[in-house]
Amino acid sequence: MAKKRSVARKIAEYLIVRSILGFISIFPISFSMKIGEAFGGFCCYLFGRLRRTAFRNLELALPEATLYERKKIVKGVFRSLGRQLGLFSHLGRIKPSEILEITEIVGRENLDKAYQAKKGVIIFTGHFGGWEVSSFLPGLFGYKLNIIVRRIDNSLVEAYVDKIRTSFGTVTLDKLRSSRKVLRILSEGGLVGILADLNMQERDGVFVDFFGIKASTTPAVAKLALMTGAKIVPVFIIWDERKKKYIVNIEPEIEYEKGNASEEAVISLTQVVTKKIEEFVRRFPDQWLWIHKRWKTRPVGERNLY
Repeated sequence: MAKKRSVARKIAEYLIVRSILGFISIFPISFSMKIGEAFGGFCCYLFGRLRRTAFRNLELALPEATLYERKKIVKGVFRSLGRQLGLFSHLGRIKPSEILEITEIVGRENLDKAYQAKKGVIIFTGHFGGWEVSSFLPGLFGYKLNIIVRRIDNSLVEAYVDKIRTSFGTVTLDKLRSSRKVLRILSEGGLVGILADLNMQERDGVFVDFFGIKASTTPAVAKLALMTGAKIVPVFIIWDERKKKYIVNIEPEIEYEKGNASEEAVISLTQVVTKKIEEFVRRFPDQWLWIHKRWKTRPVGERNLY
């Protein structure tokens, strides 16, 4: 349960967020992202707890990586977060043409094909290089996207961030209060976006392998698909340093056996989804959210890995 914040603290946090984003946004987008990268690199040294979490995660997931490789990955993660911060500072007033200038779509035909089946589409992604961009792109394609989110504890910051996320027609749905609405959207052939790569409390998740380690994972993608027959489309947004663009990788839909919503089927499909996320983490390790305690929740009887 989130701790209650005093009004003074809420206002202070809100002003800090607005000040940082406001300052970064006065520059052109490309330069703002450079400032963000530098800021992220500074935060790598400033936030020791997050840095230590990242190193511990890398010890668990990539034991073969050298210390030099781990340091490079961790620094890259913070720079990636800062880069996205620089972009996010512009998103409240950015023009569609500006978004298209800094993105490249790979595999749009996969989303079009899934949508045209009129069975609903579940787009799942992870916390990679530019995940916030995913809330803007479908609107530019002519699609209305609904994304499931965890509301930010600070209501002032949440309102500000939500206004930005929804500026191109995307609808945000509270993960704690929207289950019926999500089912209705999918039954009507709509699009629902889900981030599927964070640790879940034991009561909310199922355990599947992630880098060979049991990880408590959201079963939402699998449950919704098995209940509705919706298409499942993986989408990962990765920064390409050479092109200076975010590459939006829209993967072919994931095939699964429809009509079987048993617990075993949910776990099996959740494993497939998680394996796809792991595939992209291995390909782009310096752009994934290693600072999150992904393996915090353990099966009964197992020791705390942190």
